[in-house]
Amino acid sequence: MHLPLGLLARIEAKPDHVGEVHDLLTGALPLAQAEEGTVAWFAFRLGPTTFGVFDAFGTDDARRAHLEGRIAQALLGQGARLLAETPDIRPVDILATKLPAPTPA
Repeated sequence: MHLPLGLLARIEAKPDHVGEVHDLLTGALPLAQAEEGTVAWFAFRLGPTTFGVFDAFGTDDARRAHLEGRIAQALLGQGARLLAETPDIRPVDILATKLPAPTPA
């Protein structure tokens, strides 16, 4: 399966709110799993206060729906309190992918 579109977000937490940002991102997994158009979703940590999210989508409509969805609302709704700066969210074109093959039922 080729996933042509993605989003890459860099998130900088305020030092005294690192744990809350961590919990917000790990707690967002069920929301990402519920999004039909979000084919892959990864939350990760880059440094002591720096986090990131990478998502992959099959269509631009799915990417747009994710940007307007519950994860973005939760992050932006808490942003002023938790984040040192506005998240840097960039659309990306995915050139190649390696994903596990679906297991037969």
